[in-house]
Amino acid sequence: MLMNNIIDLDQTVKDVCTTYPELKDILIELGFKPLANPLVFNALASKTTLRNGARIARIPLQLIIQTLQWNGYEIKGADNND
Repeated sequence: MLMNNIIDLDQTVKDVCTTYPELKDILIELGFKPLANPLVFNALASKTTLRNGARIARIPLQLIIQTLQWNGYEIKGADNND
């Protein structure tokens, strides 16, 4: 299966959500609840990477990787997870 949707765990949440708008809802469901608030999204998403956001929200990085893969995304940087 060829995957074109590549997500780098060291990209900012804003970059990822701008490229793949459907990811915002997936991330919110995973536990990135503050992203549902547009003010918080605008303030934090451009400064926080997926990797750091996972740590801050105490979401296991492996859960994020697995969920994104199940949704058809290829994950870059998954081999240096925390």
